Amino acid sequence: MSSFALYTFGFVILIAGLAFGAYQLGVPGVWIGIGAIILAGIGIITGVSNTRRKDDTEASHEHS
Repeated sequence: MSSFALYTFGFVILIAGLAFGAYQLGVPGVWIGIGAIILAGIGIITGVSNTRRKDDTEASHEHS
């Protein structure tokens, strides 16, 4: 399993736990959904930035 897949899986578990906790506190479902979407977006952005491999081709190097 790739690093990104593990990161995404962990983030989904985190979102599910926070959503369940918010539901138990009586937070309206609309706000739980909005929060889950925002957290999913943050998770994707951070997952890609943390697990992306740098392109090591000659074209990617800047020559001064």
